[in-house]
Amino acid sequence: MSARFAEKVILITGGTSGMGRAVAERVAAEGAKVVLAARGKQAGDAVVAGLRAAGREAVFVPADVTVEAEVAELVRQAVSRYGRLDGAFNNVGAATAAGSVTDVDGDAWHADLALNLSSVFFGLKHQIPALRASGGGAIVNNASILGVTGQAGMASYSAAKHGVVGLTRSAALDTAASGVRINALITGGVDTPLLRANMGPTPEESLRAAGAMHPVGRIGQPEEIAAFVAFLLSDEARFITGAALAIDGGMSAG
Repeated sequence: MSARFAEKVILITGGTSGMGRAVAERVAAEGAKVVLAARGKQAGDAVVAGLRAAGREAVFVPADVTVEAEVAELVRQAVSRYGRLDGAFNNVGAATAAGSVTDVDGDAWHADLALNLSSVFFGLKHQIPALRASGGGAIVNNASILGVTGQAGMASYSAAKHGVVGLTRSAALDTAASGVRINALITGGVDTPLLRANMGPTPEESLRAAGAMHPVGRIGQPEEIAAFVAFLLSDEARFITGAALAIDGGMSAG
């Protein structure tokens, strides 16, 4: 595998499983020093141990990215440890409130926005200055398919993810002249532990049904997402910024 990220430092939130872990493994294999962040220290330490066993450079920083002070400290530790920051994948997100607009209470609404939108805002706020100080870099925000479409019963999650797309575009315009690129990822269904945990008592049957919703006839694999994110974080994508880019098996084309 190439060394596109040799001497570069990449920060990944939600990096202990699913897409985040796959991105960590991919960019580390291409030479990056990886800073993983999540709330679960045991899982984070396990992922870092696996990366180090493979000869990669990685560190885990426990952080709740809905808390701005913890995000600021996360970025500070990344720069303190490695001397710079060159890229970030803001991947934390989950639907915490289901139901129609009339059924979701205010606390649940705010919790969804905090996890899926405010966390990205805090990330950008503190990552951008660090990237500028390193001479530029790239950020990818995971917006999901519901950042460009709607779904019954998912009002707060969809609103938050639409917000991620708008935030990405505005931030990209703020930073384009300074060499910092920012893009949003529009993902379809991806076979992650979180998705499987939400599939109920018949996960394999539910996964097949989810696959049938995608024009290509299946859901994605974390490694496929990781390959695309790695490209967007690399210098090969240096002319791409402010975009909401679909890797969704054709879902958003319909």
